[in-house]
Amino acid sequence: MAFDIEMIEKVYANMAARVDKARDIVGRPLTLSEKILYSHLWEGMPNQTFTRGKDYVDFAPDRVACQDATAQMALLQFMHAGKKTVAVPTTVHCDHLILAKNGAKQDLELANKQSKEVFDFLSSVSNKYGIGFWKPGSGIIHQIVLENYAFPGGLMIGTDSHTVNAGGLGMLAIGVGGADAVDVMSGMSWELKFPKLIGVKLTGKLNGWTSPKDVILKVADILTVKGGTGAIVEYFGEGAESMSCTGKGTICNMGAEIGATTSTFGYDDSMRRYLAATGRQGVVNAADKVASYLTADAEVYANPEKYFDQLIEINLSELEPHINGPFTPDRGTPVSKMKEEAAANGWPIKVEWGLIGSCTNSSYEDMSRAASIVRQAVAHGITPKAEFGINPGSEQIRYTIERDGIIADFEKMGTKVFTNACGPCIGQWDREGADKQEKNTIVHSFNRNFSKRADGNPNTHAFVTSPEMVAALAISGRLDFNPITDTLINDKGEAVKLNPPFGDELPTKGFDVEDPGFQAPAADGSSVEVVVSPTSDRLQLLAPFEAWDGKNYTGAKLLIKAFGKCTTDHISMAGPWLRFRGHLDNISNNMLIGAENAFNGKANSVKNQLTGAYDEVPKVQRAYKAAGIPSIVVGDHNYGEGSSREHAAMEPRFLGVKAVLVKSFARIHETNLKKQGMLALTFANESDYDKIQEDDTINFLDLTEFTPGKSLTLEFVHADGTKDIISANHTYNDSQIGWFVAGSALNLIAAGKA
Repeated sequence: MAFDIEMIEKVYANMAARVDKARDIVGRPLTLSEKILYSHLWEGMPNQTFTRGKDYVDFAPDRVACQDATAQMALLQFMHAGKKTVAVPTTVHCDHLILAKNGAKQDLELANKQSKEVFDFLSSVSNKYGIGFWKPGSGIIHQIVLENYAFPGGLMIGTDSHTVNAGGLGMLAIGVGGADAVDVMSGMSWELKFPKLIGVKLTGKLNGWTSPKDVILKVADILTVKGGTGAIVEYFGEGAESMSCTGKGTICNMGAEIGATTSTFGYDDSMRRYLAATGRQGVVNAADKVASYLTADAEVYANPEKYFDQLIEINLSELEPHINGPFTPDRGTPVSKMKEEAAANGWPIKVEWGLIGSCTNSSYEDMSRAASIVRQAVAHGITPKAEFGINPGSEQIRYTIERDGIIADFEKMGTKVFTNACGPCIGQWDREGADKQEKNTIVHSFNRNFSKRADGNPNTHAFVTSPEMVAALAISGRLDFNPITDTLINDKGEAVKLNPPFGDELPTKGFDVEDPGFQAPAADGSSVEVVVSPTSDRLQLLAPFEAWDGKNYTGAKLLIKAFGKCTTDHISMAGPWLRFRGHLDNISNNMLIGAENAFNGKANSVKNQLTGAYDEVPKVQRAYKAAGIPSIVVGDHNYGEGSSREHAAMEPRFLGVKAVLVKSFARIHETNLKKQGMLALTFANESDYDKIQEDDTINFLDLTEFTPGKSLTLEFVHADGTKDIISANHTYNDSQIGWFVAGSALNLIAAGKA
């Protein structure tokens, strides 16, 4: 079935006129990204040209999606907004709160028991406010969105950075914080700085061991984790058209790892095939009527250098399989270079685990191609040297691959099949022996491989690669195994060379499922009661943040000067902390515990200026809050990269941090800080970062003159009485300054002033 077909048809009904008007106003051919953006303006018909990377623009997204870890806070905020029902189609997906340990059945049973309170809350709120609810075990949010909701030319937002996965079906799908989602669910516009555009021209065709995953691994290596910040990446060319829809989804999914606003592909036959296979022929019929509007104008792709701010060209016929890592997804190594790179860097060669799945690579095609490698190993009598686990992307995928014998193929090699959920990809993995913190290597088909992300062990070297390469490396047990050239020894002592992977793009017998796990909301939810116990340690109703008093912040203390990479995982860890995602006070006990203190090189150890002693970051900040003393956080480049989790902004706000001053921000985190009424500032001169001292007291000198485009001046008073005056830039417009003044964007919504 096709959800929301009336909404989709309405989008298409408006698209031609709006795009034609935009083309006239802009005065040139349009990219696909521009067509979607201009056709989703809040005011409807375009009436002006927007400048990329400069103009803030109000948009009208078609839908919202939330996963259970972020949905708790988003829905708690939505309840505070005082609305009767959501204004746009919205779904909640229970995929994060399931710990991978023993296998699908036992792990799901345990999750339903341990997180019953949270699941019941999400179910009841969804039922009350007209939200579609996908139960635990139904699958991973982005795979379910691709299978059921994504459509070419649409605009959606989601409270997870990998919402961008839906670009595989020609959408602009953008990760946001919960406060942004609440705006849209409340019937308000959604603001975004008009993105710059990066074009990626794909020539040639994938062959042999190379897969769509290798395209984004190569792009990440080129652009780095911040190279796509503020930009949409639009893929095109013969190579793009030759790939499957789910392969395109994989590429878009990992666009989050280069900081891109989102990524997308033009509407083509692979999308038609996928939509039809997933029961959405009606969407195909509607899309075909406006097909020329669902891809860029021909002139754009013929002369892309004229229309994109940056252009990258990749010949798929020459592309090698890549293995990216460790500790960052943008460190790319072609498989042919891994032997020398691993030796030069001292990476552990022995592979302990191979993991396939997550929202990035859990499609039927992914499972099918990986299984083709497993079948060869079993047929040749090759015993796998590493442990192996898979997470199917949805119950529909799991049911179908079980029917087609793919799960049985995996199980013949001793594979552990985990629940249809995120699992190890987000640290929800109870890995035996991880607590010993031994140096080791794992390979996976996930999207992120930051330190401690998968199993909590800072010494686990995690490498990102394609599902088929994960299978080959896990079977060989060696990181430096090159399946293109190397052989394996079977149980008869014979040398065996693996053939390249193969698999069906879509199941030849069609998809099938008994119970997809969907719960439709009540037609009238007014009588549905949502109960949150005041003694719960999992859920906590929100109180409004205090409005700004109109005065300069003075006497503020430096909480921490974070050194190097500080992702949202460092600011608000996942793993065991996920259970507190609906309880702001409890989750705040993990605030910045993973950040490295620039003054002592340690994590979760900062100086309490009231006592002179070193203590855990949250404890020191709670001491400042109790004493009524404001504080600030100082950080490095790309601060807040990674997950969209707004807890990384809400926790410091809740505990009394007033400002975050860094060299540069990741996009979503900067917006989250603004939404929560905090000051998100950047050094006007990056070298001023070095002037910040451990015992500094900070005074804002001109916050009372806070206006768009005007830098703020901060006085850093050092322990010896000397001072440094530092200029801080910001990107606040008038509306965003209004959020700061009111105490948060949500305060304005609740007051009916937004």
